[in-house]
Amino acid sequence: MSIGLLGTKLGMTQLFNDAGNALPITLLQVGPCMITQIKDTKSHGYEAIQIGYYECNYNKLTKPETGHLNKVGAPSFRYLKEYRVKSIKEFNVGQNITVNQLKIGYKVNISGLSIGKGFTGYQKRHNFSRGPMTHGSKNHRQPGSIGAGTTPGRVFPGKRMAGRMGHNKVTVKNLQIIDINIDKHLVIVKGSVPGKPGNLISINYKQKTKND
Repeated sequence: MSIGLLGTKLGMTQLFNDAGNALPITLLQVGPCMITQIKDTKSHGYEAIQIGYYECNYNKLTKPETGHLNKVGAPSFRYLKEYRVKSIKEFNVGQNITVNQLKIGYKVNISGLSIGKGFTGYQKRHNFSRGPMTHGSKNHRQPGSIGAGTTPGRVFPGKRMAGRMGHNKVTVKNLQIIDINIDKHLVIVKGSVPGKPGNLISINYKQKTKND
């Protein structure tokens, strides 16, 4: 069964395995999440569940969001996200989904917003090479020609130039779960997770290991 959870990135550190090797790990605060809506094929054309995460004050939400949550008696969740499932028979509105659905050794896909770098030049943003550094060169970090003159007489859209870098949705696949703390809703995964500490992350269950 496909499982989707929302959480928060707490930070990175390292752990030592039985062989004495240092493993880079990321600590995540995952859930608890509540099912706020169930969509079926008859009414929406597909089967999916919507979950809510991170309770906040009602004044942080819009009136449509408040009415949507009050309709099912749910708390004021700051974040709502939809996950497609193969079958909705196992889910009910108001059901809580926690880290109990995950196990040590599972592989998951984690999505989040990458760290924003601000406005950067073409070298940093697109990994272009620089100009010659010899005496007399006037093209060290300049982009140079960006298109022909008379024909077409314009710059094509999508030209790789300087601009805002980062703050994009990034998904890292097949991150292995190293440890789980059910009481504190903590999950430790091997490797790095997009974003900075405190960012919202989305976890998708990937597959089981042979030992499950």
